[in-house]
Amino acid sequence: MIKTMPIAALILFVSLSGCTNDRSLAPPADSEQMTITVKVPKELETETLEVMYRSAVCKYITHGASGQRVELEGYHGINVQLQRQGQSDLYQARLPMDGGGACQWHLSNVRFGVAYRNPARFGENVTYGAGGGVVVMFDHNRPSLSSGLPIKVDGDLTIRKDYYPWLSEAFIEGYRKQISLAGEGNIYLMYQALKARQVYFEPVLHSDFLVKSEGTKVHKIGSFIKFSYPDGSTVADGHYQPDFRKLQAIRKAAESKK
Repeated sequence: MIKTMPIAALILFVSLSGCTNDRSLAPPADSEQMTITVKVPKELETETLEVMYRSAVCKYITHGASGQRVELEGYHGINVQLQRQGQSDLYQARLPMDGGGACQWHLSNVRFGVAYRNPARFGENVTYGAGGGVVVMFDHNRPSLSSGLPIKVDGDLTIRKDYYPWLSEAFIEGYRKQISLAGEGNIYLMYQALKARQVYFEPVLHSDFLVKSEGTKVHKIGSFIKFSYPDGSTVADGHYQPDFRKLQAIRKAAESKK
């Protein structure tokens, strides 16, 4: 069960399949805190902070391919809205590392990010696509919907990454026009920070370097997405997302001429 709530209202009741015992979060007053801070560019906004607690006491029961019983750590997910700090561009949430309760919950991972505040500025019926996300693991449990290996860091985590606006058009299975954030890696950057107590994310948006893409209109061999880069070049080489290194090179070349 996933609920949206302010951080002050963490105590709730959750029951997993077949369980009747109290699985409430009950963070002790002296719990260590995890602080998540995002510095948000003016064109963007924070997405909901998805928080996962896990428990070795209250198990999640599933079954393997042969029908055998499999016990995994129990899970308890909540959504938290990051709060603006005064009139600054910083948004923050503080999470108890120790979720407490009978299940002895512990903070396992968080998922958060930024998105365009007003996609319509890029045209009529433009919606937000993807990109600008971060996943941070605080234990050895793999988050859901994750892929690849996490970047492992010691101590607190500071993330400062470049992003570019990516306006894409798709035609197959219905027309879609979306504005996304093209960055290093896929939709989410994934980290493992076992000793962190501070996570700071600063996305650097290069608004003047828009990349566009036009999807194919028919399924056929040799028909690829066409990317139009801010230097006027076009590429259709089979990739499904912009070439981040090319965008970086274009920007740095333009900046060096100023």
